[in-house]
Amino acid sequence: KGRRTPLDPYYRFNDVAYRWISLDNWTYSRTFKTPFDIKKWQKVNLVFEGVDTVAQILLNNVTLGRTDNMFNRYSFDITSVIQEVNFVEVRFLSAISYAAEQSRCHKGHSIPPVCPPPVQKGECHVNFIRKEQCSFSWDWGPSFPTQGIWKDVRIEAYNHYHLIYFSTTPLFGNTQQWCLEVESIFDVVSSKPIAGLVTVNIPKLQTQQTFSVKLQPGEGSIVQLVNINKSATVEPWWPNGHGKQTGYNMTTTFTMEAGCQIEKFSKVYFRTVELVQEPIPGSPGLSFYFKINGRPIFIKGSNWIPADSFQDRVTYDTLRLLLKSAADANMNALRVWGGGVYEQDEFYDICDEIGIMIWQDFMFACALYPTDQNYLESVRAEVSHQVRRLKSHPSIILWSGNNENEAAIASNWFSIPYPDIGVYIEDYVTLYVKNIREIVLCEDKSRPFVVSSPTNGLESVKEGWLSRDPYDTHYGDTHFYDYSNDCWNWTMYPKTRFASEYGFQSWPSFSTIEKVSSPEDWSCTSNFSLHRQHHEGGNIQMLQEIGRHFKLPQCPDPVKQFKDMIYLTQVMQAQCIKTETEFYRFSQSEIINGEGHTMGALYWQLNDIWQAPSWASLEYGGKWKLLHYFAQNFFAPLLPVAYEDKGVLHIYGVSDLHEDHKVTLRVSVHAWSSLEPVCTLAKEGVTVKAQSAVPIYKESICDLLERCRNCTRTSCVITFCLVGEDGLQSPRNHYFLSSLKDAVGLEKTQLNDIYIFALQTTAIAPFVTLDVGSIKGRFSDNGFLMTEKKKMVAFYPWEPTSVEELESSLILTSLLDVV
Repeated sequence: KGRRTPLDPYYRFNDVAYRWISLDNWTYSRTFKTPFDIKKWQKVNLVFEGVDTVAQILLNNVTLGRTDNMFNRYSFDITSVIQEVNFVEVRFLSAISYAAEQSRCHKGHSIPPVCPPPVQKGECHVNFIRKEQCSFSWDWGPSFPTQGIWKDVRIEAYNHYHLIYFSTTPLFGNTQQWCLEVESIFDVVSSKPIAGLVTVNIPKLQTQQTFSVKLQPGEGSIVQLVNINKSATVEPWWPNGHGKQTGYNMTTTFTMEAGCQIEKFSKVYFRTVELVQEPIPGSPGLSFYFKINGRPIFIKGSNWIPADSFQDRVTYDTLRLLLKSAADANMNALRVWGGGVYEQDEFYDICDEIGIMIWQDFMFACALYPTDQNYLESVRAEVSHQVRRLKSHPSIILWSGNNENEAAIASNWFSIPYPDIGVYIEDYVTLYVKNIREIVLCEDKSRPFVVSSPTNGLESVKEGWLSRDPYDTHYGDTHFYDYSNDCWNWTMYPKTRFASEYGFQSWPSFSTIEKVSSPEDWSCTSNFSLHRQHHEGGNIQMLQEIGRHFKLPQCPDPVKQFKDMIYLTQVMQAQCIKTETEFYRFSQSEIINGEGHTMGALYWQLNDIWQAPSWASLEYGGKWKLLHYFAQNFFAPLLPVAYEDKGVLHIYGVSDLHEDHKVTLRVSVHAWSSLEPVCTLAKEGVTVKAQSAVPIYKESICDLLERCRNCTRTSCVITFCLVGEDGLQSPRNHYFLSSLKDAVGLEKTQLNDIYIFALQTTAIAPFVTLDVGSIKGRFSDNGFLMTEKKKMVAFYPWEPTSVEELESSLILTSLLDVV
């Protein structure tokens, strides 16, 4: 079901087999009839919303112009070229050969990196072309340097004037009144100014205003300030988990003395955003957190990469499914990462609708970039177009200049000799500060801008836009990866102000791999398993992390061993990121040794670009990995979190709720060999503070085990939850007292699904996992520790299915099934 054919670009080794396609030059052409009378229109444009990437565009054998930037919009005046029947051609140049040529012609200093690491099987000089940077390969994705028309193409014909961009920006004044800045950018054809009226109407807010305007010849903008009726109640837009995402329908009518009337329908939202960077008592450095509508918000979420190497396969439904899965896992934010694309309008529309805040990178990642005049002009056009296109979205709360390029210079990733570093610093400031930042601040004064991620924020600015150590925990955000230490040990994680990237790899489930492989590929050491892993040493690192806490699979049957390995990588990834995220969440209200006040946790990464081992929690196609089920719990609005320090167990109550709550903490200690708890404790009247993390319980593990007779670290496990009034309840959390490979008393359990899906167990079962193969959908919970005889798990299908189909596909696994 859903099996890919050998022709599919993602099948087996096709990324390498199809390399010839991207080395060739391709031409797209067609004949079309003009569907209107040419003589009736003063101006006719041919508009490309997106061309990927380097092309010459001809109409009726006349060259209209050239394109060299995938992220720009191109509009060509064809008034004098269009005929009743037309022949249009888009002649592409191989992106690979163009990038190589640009690099070869570049005068002066080299611009590293030249090529990606060999393990990525990618192409070189991607920093010399304004194209999706990961399309030349990445450490989680293939190299498919596409050539084509990746967005809409249209012909616009108009007289007098034409609306090119339209945007709305909410402003909350000192008078505690909302107003709306409405900006319209026009192309005026006539040689004289055009006068007329603009009427803005928001019925739900009893607001209507009319303005007299004069449009000057050529391209220009007009800005209207609309005051929202004082007697109307404005419901602001809130992130997921903090309130409603109220939007208002607005109609803007342009009635000009000359020419037609233009009616523009839009949705407007009201929200403010502030990035707070202030001194913190008892801690050197500055805070780094977001306030939405004046309320500090702990940012919970992940990082977004392109959902496919072939953007035209990314439909509205693809986006909706992935973004809805983020919201369903209690996320309120995603970072659109700077090595992909500025996402399509629908992506941001969905985020507006479901309350996902967006940290928006500009498309520069893990590299240094040229700053010659042509390149800068192309980038300036790109930035101006993207900001105009996107700035009306309340979901976007931050612009960020690049991904990791400040760190690349500060940590000297590219081994630039010290005397030469000055020229690269100059390039950096020229590109991100003097060009990108300048345009963003000019086009959009309503949101914060940071130059890079990770960065030290205001401290980086103070140090001349490049800090000595962008990873400093006392300022800005950090990215953190460590595959050689024990990921269950919270002390290895940075107590940072804001964790904007961190993660561990795992394999996608067998049903996902199966679609693009053949039986000889199904082993840990097959060529396919090596080919799909684009991160140096990644497969070994996963096995090492597993080996710390679990018995490695030893099954003589290679396919069973492969499936066991997949399961364990997902268990390991979920448990590691759970530990790390819980650490960031419980650090939000405290300063320890000058560090803390962590106000954001965005793990790397949400989604996958193809079927391969990666850091994602959602597989290609949208299937939830165990990590995503865990995220639903570790991002829960109310959560008890446990950690151990010097032999003492600490439990914190973490809350994103807007009010304090009195709750009961329930702690159970189970022997691995019994479903009946050895002992339980209920601590009543615990106050969990609004939007905080507070210590609510501590006890030395020795005392705890002594109280629960016959318990040792290896024979028992702790589970706990918070229960309040009116059905308020946290997920049940767990804390392991030892590695599970050392656990005593674990028995192979009889797991039965009696019906869809009521599970029964005869013994405690860690990481119980349900998998229905390629049937699309998700479970209400997965990868859980089963400490009760029965558990109900619901399956939410994403397409029609049946009991029979589910029953025949269901595979149940728990830790002891791995042999």
